[in-house]
Amino acid sequence: MKPYERLHAWQVAHQLVLTIYRTTQSFPKNELYGLTSQARRAAFAVAANIAEGSAKKGAREFRRYLDIAVGSLSELTYILLLAKDLNLLQESTWEEIDDLRNRVGAVTWKLYVSIRSAAERS
Repeated sequence: MKPYERLHAWQVAHQLVLTIYRTTQSFPKNELYGLTSQARRAAFAVAANIAEGSAKKGAREFRRYLDIAVGSLSELTYILLLAKDLNLLQESTWEEIDDLRNRVGAVTWKLYVSIRSAAERS
């Protein structure tokens, strides 16, 4: 198992990526280079930044990547809201994804705080 695969934040972020890829398959073809691509890229960036950050030397660098992951989650939030408002997502689907996105945000932030606290104790 790769080190990042042990992180709960990465595990739930990976689930979010899979969910976004599956959900956006039903988006119209004319959104392939628009909302579909943007949603997938933002979700992927969350998991990828957690993985990449975990390989960096030092807590400060890891926190920087976690901060980027949180920013990508914020971008994804807007993309999903827009998709819902354009009726590309049903309300129930949007709520399920938004709950998962909130969970990813919470565990990623907890990891950030944990790493910051550990660095401050050192």
